[in-house]
Amino acid sequence: MMNRQINTMMKGTAILTVASVIAKILSAFYRIPFENLVGNTGFYIYQQVYPIYGIGMTFALTGFPMYISKLVAQQEKQVEKDKITCELFYLLLLLGAAIFLFLQVGAGWISRAMGDAQLKALIKSVAWMYLLMPFLAVGRGYYQGVFNMIPTALSQLVEQIIRVAVIIIAAVLAVNLKWSLYRMGTWAMLGSTCGALAAGSFFISFYFKLLQNKLGISWSELKRIGIQLFSQGLTICLFTATMVLLQLVDSFTVKEALQYAGYSSAEAKELKGIYDRAQPLIQMGLVISVSFSTALLPLLTKKFMQNKLHQFKLIAKMIIRVCLGISSAASVGLIVLMPAINTSLFGNRSGSAALAVSMMAIIFATLLTMYNSFLQSLDQYWQTFLALIVIVLLKSLLNSFFVQHLGIMGASVTTVLSLAVGCFFLKRTLPQLGDHLLGKDHFLLKLVACILIMVLAVLSCTTFLEGYTYAGRAGNILETGIGIITGGMAFIISANILKLFTLQEWASIPGGTKIFKLFKKK
Repeated sequence: MMNRQINTMMKGTAILTVASVIAKILSAFYRIPFENLVGNTGFYIYQQVYPIYGIGMTFALTGFPMYISKLVAQQEKQVEKDKITCELFYLLLLLGAAIFLFLQVGAGWISRAMGDAQLKALIKSVAWMYLLMPFLAVGRGYYQGVFNMIPTALSQLVEQIIRVAVIIIAAVLAVNLKWSLYRMGTWAMLGSTCGALAAGSFFISFYFKLLQNKLGISWSELKRIGIQLFSQGLTICLFTATMVLLQLVDSFTVKEALQYAGYSSAEAKELKGIYDRAQPLIQMGLVISVSFSTALLPLLTKKFMQNKLHQFKLIAKMIIRVCLGISSAASVGLIVLMPAINTSLFGNRSGSAALAVSMMAIIFATLLTMYNSFLQSLDQYWQTFLALIVIVLLKSLLNSFFVQHLGIMGASVTTVLSLAVGCFFLKRTLPQLGDHLLGKDHFLLKLVACILIMVLAVLSCTTFLEGYTYAGRAGNILETGIGIITGGMAFIISANILKLFTLQEWASIPGGTKIFKLFKKK
């Protein structure tokens, strides 16, 4: 019976992981055709307000469901599970309604603070999804807490498919019907509400049964759960949304700083749109490096609860080594290929240097995610909260100054710098993992060697191709594709030869064991 439950949980986790990867890929890649349809200024308009949606999405998709599932799983009886679920639902309804009202009433002030009063309609448009956030967060959290991942996985996929479809349709209509870019943005932002409505359909029967029960909720119990939810739960949510919060800082500072530096309003919008091209690329880099490790992280909590600290450290070390290796390769690969990638995806090489610097964020954002997961498994939250304050505060204090003096390159530098400082801060709060987190086998030296080999292979390949392909978009697409394949092969072969990863670490990577055996035979 126990084995059957474990198998069901593992299958559900695998399904949820696959669904999450697909949803993240959709969420990243739709921006490329969208930017091509509406241009840099249209992309700027959408990206200015996107962080408000991104925070709500984190609440509904990962942050609160993760915390709620933990609380539900801790309850032994079904009536206790239903009771705490109902309490959490009422509390999140209050939070969602408060944020909705704030955005509706304060839309004018927020848009003016962003330096563009015409964004008011977009802010009001995206606010509606916060009314649906509690239904999604609690429904997903409950089912995850009883180890049924299917509703979460399906709702996540449907939500992203509907949202992306609405956004692309709005962009196509705007181009064909000659809408203003702000009208287009308003309709595109409604995609979040349409997606949330579609996702909510998976939880209708759940809420019908839950709210029919008379559970006798007391004010004191509601208060106790509320303190936990809005301290520990909200900390998880906000830290999960770290990259989105940094984008929000950019929304309030980059355009204004560019205008202070002497650019016109139209030029500042154009440059901000170019700078925002980095976001889908960073997202994809994070998907590749983090998604596979999610299946290993629940083991950390289990080993810690069983007081098996040695095994806890071994698993943590394995996750850090693999994630650091893959994220470093992805980051440096994107940097080397950036001019070609920029032209392939967006039609020109504008801002390639700033975008290349932004790719360094992949490494530090990956490490932050891992460190945060370790702290959660240890039931430690205040360190995460302090690290988040440090990251956002540093970005806020430095961004305007750097942008005024370095342009959009300054915004890229402050993002990477703030994340690096946050990594250093969190690493200092993990004494349980010991001093040799990367092992004693010269891992960093081997990683640098593997990356150097990869860079040389990519540069040799692209330099050769440039002599035989024409300098158009098609030529850059070919150069990018061959460069990615060459770089990936060079990194895998060198990692195998230099024994960068152990066999167990290769096994934790999807398809890693087959790759290891393939090159070992050779």
